[in-house]
Amino acid sequence: MQRRPGFPARLAGLPGPGGAPRAPRPVGPGLDFSAVRARMVQKLAAGGIASAAVLRAMGTVERHRFVDGALATQAYEDTSLPIGLGQTISKPYAVARMCELLLGAEGARTGGLGRVLEIGTGCGYQAAVLSLLAREVYTLERLHGLYDKARENLRPFRLTNVHLLFGDGMLGYARGAPYAAIIAAAGGDAVPPSWCEQLAVGGRLVAPMALTGRQQMLLVIDKTAQGLKQSVLEPVHFVLLKSGIA
Repeated sequence: MQRRPGFPARLAGLPGPGGAPRAPRPVGPGLDFSAVRARMVQKLAAGGIASAAVLRAMGTVERHRFVDGALATQAYEDTSLPIGLGQTISKPYAVARMCELLLGAEGARTGGLGRVLEIGTGCGYQAAVLSLLAREVYTLERLHGLYDKARENLRPFRLTNVHLLFGDGMLGYARGAPYAAIIAAAGGDAVPPSWCEQLAVGGRLVAPMALTGRQQMLLVIDKTAQGLKQSVLEPVHFVLLKSGIA
């Protein structure tokens, strides 16, 4: 069995997927977003999200804790919000949709999500959602300012199955491979070869891509014993995929 690498930014507490995160510190006096979060989940279900596991995760993770305090009241609207350094937190529907697609992979259907690689941690929200759906989450952020922000946002939840990494997402993370699923929160013109190489047979990759230079589309790649199978789904809008670290 392949030995897992160690991580300097490992977060402590949650035993694994399916459990609720421990309650973090309050945002402020009298602020309770549970009702509006429940309405968000109802809207996601009405909008076509059918996975009970995804809806449960979206209803558990408190999105308002991943945005600036001034934007907290907008946290459960179906909109992306700025998180600094020209980046955004994805719309709740986009997060739920992509997570549901991951759960539709052949390997997930037979045994649930195992090890997942997330490209683009951002503020850490999607990593927290994935932590409730996967055995392990390796999440890469290329901007050190966001890496620090994600670490602070995730720390109160004590997610032992989330490994936060600073590095170039276009290279993936070979030391953790193979991955049962790979999900990207940024889109380029082509899927980096390293992602497909690091995807396990039976695994699934979900990412926005501007294929042939056109509008970004949601792309699903399934890796089979016979090769890669690609499906192009609906139009999406994500930040641009970039190489290097900053």
